[in-house]
Amino acid sequence: MFEGKLVRLRALRSQDAEHHLRWRNDPEVVRWAAAGDPCFGPVTAEAVGLSFDTMLRLVPRESAVFTVEDLATGRVIGMADYRDLDPYAGVATLGITIGEREFWGCGHGRDAVRLLVDHLFGAYGLNRLELDTWSGNERAVRAFTGLGFREEGRRRSAALVEGKRYDRVLFGMLREEWGGPRTSA
Repeated sequence: MFEGKLVRLRALRSQDAEHHLRWRNDPEVVRWAAAGDPCFGPVTAEAVGLSFDTMLRLVPRESAVFTVEDLATGRVIGMADYRDLDPYAGVATLGITIGEREFWGCGHGRDAVRLLVDHLFGAYGLNRLELDTWSGNERAVRAFTGLGFREEGRRRSAALVEGKRYDRVLFGMLREEWGGPRTSA
């Protein structure tokens, strides 16, 4: 478990599936988290159950999914993950979804990503971390750049959201750009 200023990251539990099912069937969450990708949602409870069976068995040396809880209330508000951890190349890919709308734009996602960055650079000694979003998700772009991620490229017109094309924006952070772990003091 990792605690920041606003959130706690904890291990995924089977009962978290109900939150994932709700978020993945909320069109606004799907829009912001996955640029409206129909592979993200809507989904059935059975599909979420199958994916949870897999997520609960992930090997942390390769990938992990964490539950994001609001530190003040303990309420489950989202998920954060890393995947494609390659110890030889020293690289991993991150992801974040805040599924509870009232926590959008309040810094909870940014705090969760910071905790994950600190964990991956600190525990695994990685050299670089990567993540992406779509160009219309300005909150995510601000959060990522505010944490020190740099835009490294764009896949032009790679996301289709509500009939309009957006770029996929790719971000990276190198170990030497990381400020080291920060405490919540």
